[in-house]
Amino acid sequence: MTDTLPDSLIPYDEIVQEALRAVVGRVLGSIQHEGMLPGEHHFYITFKTGAPGVDIPSHLIARFPDEMTIVLQNKFWDLKVHDAAFEVGLSFNAIPARLFVPFSSITGFVDPAVNFALQFQVAGDGEGPAEHDAAGNDAPFEPVEDGSNVVSVDFKRKK
Repeated sequence: MTDTLPDSLIPYDEIVQEALRAVVGRVLGSIQHEGMLPGEHHFYITFKTGAPGVDIPSHLIARFPDEMTIVLQNKFWDLKVHDAAFEVGLSFNAIPARLFVPFSSITGFVDPAVNFALQFQVAGDGEGPAEHDAAGNDAPFEPVEDGSNVVSVDFKRKK
């Protein structure tokens, strides 16, 4: 007998990642439906700017060539949630911009008002997120202190 586990023929990690991204879509969909964020809720959403389907202005791609974090709090408009993506209007240094972000490009979702966070792997992404400048549309992200509500899914196969 060996102590190594066989490679799974069921892509559990992909299934779980997809299900957790659906949480983001459902939350954003409820915000779209209600027309505003309830209470003190606000979101930091980090995504890969070069991922397939991401559509953001070229000046933002130049500033954030790998990954960027946006903040949905007080100053956003026209939030539209689709099955596989969302789009939103934000202002960066007083310049309005329209962003189209597929859920598959998201690497992080945080609601600091309730100490909730999700972290994702992007397909083909073999390493952690690269350092980047703050988004510029709101205050910088403050990390969760105790991690009590942080869900991080990273399935590694034993070889």
